[in-house]
Formats: sequence, structure tokens, C-alpha cells
Amino acid sequence: MKAPPLVLSEAQRALVAAVIAEVCVFRNWMLYECNVRTNHVHVVVDGNAGPDKMMRDFKAYATRRLRELRELEQDRPVWTEGGSTKYLWTDKSLAAAIEYVRNQ
Repeated sequence: MKAPPLVLSEAQRALVAAVIAEVCVFRNWMLYECNVRTNHVHVVVDGNAGPDKMMRDFKAYATRRLRELRELEQDRPVWTEGGSTKYLWTDKSLAAAIEYVRNQ
């Protein structure tokens, strides 16, 4: 890593969550659950794009907004490259993912 890990403040976490919701509305994606932690984000979402595009969009829009509002330095890295994605093929797996993101 080129910079120490970023720890999101409560305000930054709320901002990132709001941006993720905005992206979902803009892209017409269904946001089931979102939990922005101090050092990572969990999102359960469905839409007409693959998980890698969704993750890239969430990261790009959140980073842009954080910088526009001067919540972090312009050249400060925010996210790691890539991330974990899972396909949820059944109602049971969707419910389990929502429960995990919401309560665990």
C-alpha cells in the first residue's frame, strides 16, 4: 500500500451509503442492503450489470463525492483494488446475505 489504510468517519460512512443509494437509483439497480463500515463496505444489490461494474461505480462515485466535499485529500487512495463479489442465485441465499450485511 502506498498510504496507510483509510478509516472512514461516521460522516464519511453516511456519505458513502447515500452515494451508493444514489447510484442504484440512477442505474435502476435494486439495493437490498448496504452497510458501510470504517474500513470496508458490504452491499447486496441486483441489477443489469455485473458485480465488477457495480463495485467500480460505487467506488468511483463515492470517491468523487468524498473529494468534492473535501472529506479527504485529492490524491488520497480510498479503496483497495478489486473486492469480493458473490452471485446470489436463490431467495434463501439472498435472504442470508441481507441478514449478514444488516446484522453481522
